[in-house]
Amino acid sequence: MFKQLILITALLFGLSSLGQTLDRKEVLNHLIVANKYFMEKWPDVGKTIVTNRERPSNIWTRGVYYEGLMALYGIYPKEEYYKYAYDWSEFHGWGFRNGNANRNADDYCAAQTYIDLYNLEPDSKKLRNTLALTDMLLNTPQLDDWSWIDAIQMGMPVFAKLGVLKNDARYFEKMYEMYMYTRNKHGDNGLFNDKDGLWWRDADFDPPYKEPNGEDCYWSRGNGWVIGALAKVLSIIPENAPHRQQYISDLKAMAEALAKVQRTDGFWNVSLHDPNHYGGKETSGTALFVYGMAYGVNNGILDKDTYMPLILKGWNAMTKLALHENGFLGYLQSTGKEPSEGQPLSYDKIPDFEDYGLGCFLLAGAEIYRMDH
Repeated sequence: MFKQLILITALLFGLSSLGQTLDRKEVLNHLIVANKYFMEKWPDVGKTIVTNRERPSNIWTRGVYYEGLMALYGIYPKEEYYKYAYDWSEFHGWGFRNGNANRNADDYCAAQTYIDLYNLEPDSKKLRNTLALTDMLLNTPQLDDWSWIDAIQMGMPVFAKLGVLKNDARYFEKMYEMYMYTRNKHGDNGLFNDKDGLWWRDADFDPPYKEPNGEDCYWSRGNGWVIGALAKVLSIIPENAPHRQQYISDLKAMAEALAKVQRTDGFWNVSLHDPNHYGGKETSGTALFVYGMAYGVNNGILDKDTYMPLILKGWNAMTKLALHENGFLGYLQSTGKEPSEGQPLSYDKIPDFEDYGLGCFLLAGAEIYRMDH
């Protein structure tokens, strides 16, 4: 009996230590601390990023960070955040790594922040490069640009934002056509598996490729990019926008699939269907799943009673088990395309880029901050 009491006490302590409630002030403080760590580490917005080689600071990894920063600014409009984003955009001439004749969504991810800043303070110079690039995409017939699912998040919200800003449905149509090509045509039969409600990262991973346990390979962060993109696009486009129901349906299918594979500690494994193949805590995928689910609950797409416990569990896991006191985020997988990349992960290991994981965390936290709880 005594042993049973000890076990019950330990279990209850474990649950309470993860904290199954949320406090808005605490959520905001976590975001402020994590962002402060990064801004203090990178005071020069134009400084190149050096890992295995040198890259400019307007690549996709930094673009995703600024998506998160603008989300934080949306709930906590601190002038310092606006200036940090503005100075970065100004340094890069509101442009892209490989110019405007560029179909690579990784490179035009930065446009998401340029458009946000334009909406706050219109000035034609902010959109000149973005419009030149997207006009090229609109007026050429290719639909197969997004051949890897990460690109859905990098590119899709750009079209959504411009469709609203320009009141031009062509952006919505092109976005839908490119999304559906990735969904249904890339690889053998598209990169979305309706049966499992999850996405193969690219054509290299659709069947017959298998994980060691015989399951399909569903990479956590790759699927995170998709559910994050769906949430973001739905938050941008109007209620009567064409194809909105398709995005809602896909978000719901993904959320249902992800609910089945959340770890007991609140994280998701890097390999979603093979927990023994690079299993373990991973923050970027978890943050994007929490973001997508939180958006779904906030907007009546997902059932609150079903998903709120998963959201709380995921958020509290990240803030209690991955977030350091100084704002550094642990358990972040480095850049790559599959579960084996950047392994092993740990609480203290620094990934090759520290920016995009923080961006995902800020997106999740800002959405949670808006929750009615």
